[in-house]
Amino acid sequence: MVAAAASEAAYVPDGVPVLVAGIGKTAAAVSVARALAQMPDLSDLVLVNIGTAGALRPGLSGLHEPVAVLNHDISADAIRALGHDPRERLELRSGAGPVLATGDLFVADPELRDALALRADLVDMEGYAIAYAAAEFGVPVRLLKHVSDNADEGALEWVSLVDASARVLGEAVTQLLAGREPALTV
Repeated sequence: MVAAAASEAAYVPDGVPVLVAGIGKTAAAVSVARALAQMPDLSDLVLVNIGTAGALRPGLSGLHEPVAVLNHDISADAIRALGHDPRERLELRSGAGPVLATGDLFVADPELRDALALRADLVDMEGYAIAYAAAEFGVPVRLLKHVSDNADEGALEWVSLVDASARVLGEAVTQLLAGREPALTV
């Protein structure tokens, strides 16, 4: 399990290893890459990132598993114009489901939220980096995100909101460990 903050993994069952990767894309990518580089065998590993996310659209709540994740604060068009592939969108699985936007900006501004909602459903600060690092090591990854806020001024209350999300995420991990799929919000 990988979480950005210990508070997001507070209810993961005892004995389950949790990597607390840190807040933001850089901390998450470095932490995950370091951990994967130190593992002798990655062949049976599936990396699971649990964490909170802001809803970019009205009515989104609950637990979600994104089908794709995008790096929302990279100048992808400029990088592409220079002849390089910015890989700003990573496909995680097939089927229907939300798209997660990841960036180093803490989204608490309705205007930024609405602009991001044109490309994604949820927003966080680590998912893309964790998925990118896992892909570089050839490790499958799943992202389980619980909506903690509406990516508006209320997001500034994240410290008081995270416990409710952590409880849902802990139950999702318990279900995964029991060989059951967690109940996702549709």
